[in-house]
Amino acid sequence: MGNRGGAAEAVVVLGYRNPQATANFINRWRVHAGIRSIAADSAHSTRVIFSGGAISSAATEAQVMADYAKSALNFDGTVLLEDQSATTWENVTNVIPLLEDVDRIKIASQPAHALKARAYLRRQRPDLAEKLVRANDYRLGEWTVLKPLLALHGLWTLRGLTADERKVSL
Repeated sequence: MGNRGGAAEAVVVLGYRNPQATANFINRWRVHAGIRSIAADSAHSTRVIFSGGAISSAATEAQVMADYAKSALNFDGTVLLEDQSATTWENVTNVIPLLEDVDRIKIASQPAHALKARAYLRRQRPDLAEKLVRANDYRLGEWTVLKPLLALHGLWTLRGLTADERKVSL
């Protein structure tokens, strides 16, 4: 994974269980991370893909996050919705058709969750995984109070990955 040139970019924002019709704290943070991950030099050609089905409410995670991006962040760029997935594996599987023609792929979520999704993309489509570049989903000082709990949860969710897949590659 590294920064390489190319005009077309996709930022995939992975959803999180959202029992209400408006974005919860985690989904709001993920939308912010996704939007700030758009490269300044390719903002006009970036598609933001919100991914997540209706897990714990009638509204899909993808639609809830897209609504938040538009209403709260005034995002007016290209938005695509993947609204069928219920798991991270399905998120990756279902966004693949939306990634076929891009030069750069960014996956925005909490760092451990994004790492898991990148590993899943490598398993499913190594050719597309070669297009992965770093998303801006980690900033020093964010989640400071929750970091120990998030680290434990991240380790637990990564347990199914091989040692090589758990390495952060740049």
